[in-house]
This record gives sequence, structure tokens and C-alpha cells, in this order.
Amino acid sequence: MLEMSPILIDGIPFTAVTLRLPKTNFMAVFNDNGYIMCGALDVALLNEKLADRKIIAGRAVGVRTIDQLLDAPLESITHEAYAIGIETGMKGRDALLKMV
Repeated sequence: MLEMSPILIDGIPFTAVTLRLPKTNFMAVFNDNGYIMCGALDVALLNEKLADRKIIAGRAVGVRTIDQLLDAPLESITHEAYAIGIETGMKGRDALLKMV
């Protein structure tokens, strides 16, 4: 089942997506500039093979809900995310606010 809904973080709109798969959930929260995602995100791929796309993204592991994704520390981030002030260990919601 696919769930998509608008969410507000400090009054700023984002979109949350959850795809319920067998034995796991795929989750992301995004705006026009970037996104945070569950452990399914391959940050190394984005940094190495897709570097020319300059993707702003972060990955949190061990999350099962959108709320957990927002509150979890980011385990890894892209080079482009780092360039705008996002750091590993930063909560997902704080990283998203830097993507505005």
C-alpha cells in the first residue's frame, strides 16, 4: 500500500511517502530541493555514480514510521547535503529545514 501526505515542519510544507512492502516499509520525506529516506537509500551511489546530479539527501536507519524518520539522527548524507550545512547525526527534521 502506498501512502502519501503533506506534512508541515515549523510551518514549512513537505511531502511524506510510505510504501508498505512485505516485511519492511520504504519511507521518504521531501521537498523540491532534497529528501531524507529510510535505510533503503544508497548514499554511496548518490555520491559516487550520480554525483553530477548534486542530490541533497540523507539516510536514517532503523526507522519504521515517518515520525521516527523525522526524529532519527541521519546515519549518512550526500556531499551536496553536507555542502548546505547538513551533518551526520542531525535529526531528519532539522536536515529537512536546511533544504528549504
